[in-house]
Amino acid sequence: MSAGRESAEGPQVLTMTRLLAGFQLSQALYVVARLDLATALLAGPRSVDDLAACLECDAGMLRRLLRDLAGLGVFADEGDDVYSVTPLGATLARGVAGSVRDLALSWMETHYAPFAGLVDTVRTGVPAATAYYGRPFFDWLSGEPEQGRRFTGAMADVTAALKADLLRNYRLPEGATVVDVGGADGSVSAQLIGDEPGRRAVVFDLPHVVAEVRASTRASIQASIQASIRAETGDGTAGRAEFVAGDFFESVPTADVYLLSAILHDWDDEACARILGNIAAAARAGARLVVIEMVLPEDGNEPHLARGTDLIMMAMLTGRERTPREYASLLSRAGFTFDRVVPGPSGNPYSVVEATLRS
Repeated sequence: MSAGRESAEGPQVLTMTRLLAGFQLSQALYVVARLDLATALLAGPRSVDDLAACLECDAGMLRRLLRDLAGLGVFADEGDDVYSVTPLGATLARGVAGSVRDLALSWMETHYAPFAGLVDTVRTGVPAATAYYGRPFFDWLSGEPEQGRRFTGAMADVTAALKADLLRNYRLPEGATVVDVGGADGSVSAQLIGDEPGRRAVVFDLPHVVAEVRASTRASIQASIQASIRAETGDGTAGRAEFVAGDFFESVPTADVYLLSAILHDWDDEACARILGNIAAAARAGARLVVIEMVLPEDGNEPHLARGTDLIMMAMLTGRERTPREYASLLSRAGFTFDRVVPGPSGNPYSVVEATLRS
């Protein structure tokens, strides 16, 4: 073997080894989240012995974990057996802006084990989570309230900033009534119509989701819209937002504009056809459809975050990430004319897909 070939192969071996070691790192970060290690360091640097006593951990093992993750920028070695948390590591702390702690817990406690069956998914077409849990993942999740709340919160936390960035300068198509299909806490609706007094939003989601939102402080659409109304009219009496419980596989409310934020990627084409068919049946003439998703590039070699989330769809659900052509085909079969894709700002993986209901 020539020296040139050896030097070329060496970096490839190292790169692939790092990729294969991903499971080790994800478990180490899960330990940080589960033990609240990053939270314990938010107030400032602490000694390993102090942390071990506080968190009821083995000091030797904790020291090794901190040292290894310091090499990846999660913690910082301050000398004299003292460590601090970096801004990157702080994203695993509890209750801080930009925290993805719930995501770490949710992925490791609900996704990690099923992913071991991905090889069978590729062979059979059956999602690994369905085989692991004995039923579709969302069905299992609905019977696990704590994991369900954590999953919903995790998805909101990890996508909120990206969606807000995408929609900062975006305006919905015209229409007085907007139905946010599967809208959870309504935060996307709040951003899009909060400063438009002529619009009304209906946040439509499953009964248990609506009940949880009503009982929590996450109902951001109510707060946001009512704040804008008070600023414009001096009161908060104009009822511009409501939460409605239902199942988008059965029916949806009537509207001029339908918003689906990270909904269609959860489902296969047949299930999407049912959702879109129910929208078409309920919509007013000429209704507009606004789909917020990570849209895969047509070029299969271009790096994109959606390629990673597509693996999650493969293992956990029946859904998939789609290219513009695939969205155009999906929407056309349901009676919609594909209008355009509005890409996100540079570095943002989300896009807006717009379509119009045909007569």
